[in-house]
Amino acid sequence: MKKTLLLSIAFLGLAFASQAQRYAIIDTKYILSKIPEYRDADTKLQQIGSQWQKEIDDKQAQLDKMYKNYEAEQFMLTDELKKKREDELFLREKDVRELQKRRFGYEGDLFKERQKLVKPVQDKVYNAIQKMAIAKAYDFVLDKSEGITIIFADPKLDKSEDVLRELGIK
Repeated sequence: MKKTLLLSIAFLGLAFASQAQRYAIIDTKYILSKIPEYRDADTKLQQIGSQWQKEIDDKQAQLDKMYKNYEAEQFMLTDELKKKREDELFLREKDVRELQKRRFGYEGDLFKERQKLVKPVQDKVYNAIQKMAIAKAYDFVLDKSEGITIIFADPKLDKSEDVLRELGIK
């Protein structure tokens, strides 16, 4: 009898504890795709990235041409001229690598542009999510767009539209 009573109490305790946790699922990719500021920033970043990549590709093409010319002429050059051309090729190649690193590397120009253009929008979305979570007393808000694998989620738990409303976007 005591075991049955203890089991019943434990079961009721677990039932109440599981009811106490509230959670929501959102899709930040979907939310961001609906924000015009983000789409504009993303388009601008793609244009800037393409422009910088073209600049790097042009320099690489020049370097390749110089290298081919050197290979064709190296047998006719003196040792002093060979050394001078090799040094020039080395410096040009180093410049191309440095330019690529400066533009696209960790904390490079593209990273800084992304911080300047996209981060304010992401912060705005994060603040709206936090505000909604506090207002509706959610214990967890899961993002299904990246990082977390959700095999199934009831569509009524997806609160992405609520975040968009919080941001004033329909």
